[in-house]
Amino acid sequence: MPLIRQATPFDAAVVAHHRSAMFHDMGVLPPELVADLEAATMQYLARALPLGEYRGWLASPPTDPDRVVAGAGVQLRQVLPFPRSDSGAASVAKGRQAIVLNVYTEPAWRRRGLARALMERVIEWALLEELDSLVLHASDDGRRLYQELGFVTTNEMRFATMPNMFRAAEGSDRVCR
Repeated sequence: MPLIRQATPFDAAVVAHHRSAMFHDMGVLPPELVADLEAATMQYLARALPLGEYRGWLASPPTDPDRVVAGAGVQLRQVLPFPRSDSGAASVAKGRQAIVLNVYTEPAWRRRGLARALMERVIEWALLEELDSLVLHASDDGRRLYQELGFVTTNEMRFATMPNMFRAAEGSDRVCR
């Protein structure tokens, strides 16, 4: 079993590395942007980790506890209250939500149950926190694990041209900000 501990502000660099490596491995981050993403992530984590806005868990081999080989995190966010049905009983959720981010295992350590152990820890934490919802965006490689852990596909959609919308609208009086 891996050793799992909570991330601290001193772990910002390893979390930033995992984030950039995850996106690079998925084919959406070109090598020339790795340093930019890592720097931006470290800047965010310097504020979010001490505030508890970002919570992370890091896994190490039992024989080398100082070596982080996998990680997972959540970003806490408040959404509008929403209706939900728990076991047939309708209620209004207050909108406490976390989005799972940065689930990553170093290539040499994959297929050893580290991501599952980390996600089980995240789910345990979310239940103890009594969150209203726990969401994530699954990569193709992670989808099976998330389904096994109880995550279900939803009807969420994303506006795909968002980055271009603001550039095209500059100078217009219809700019959304």
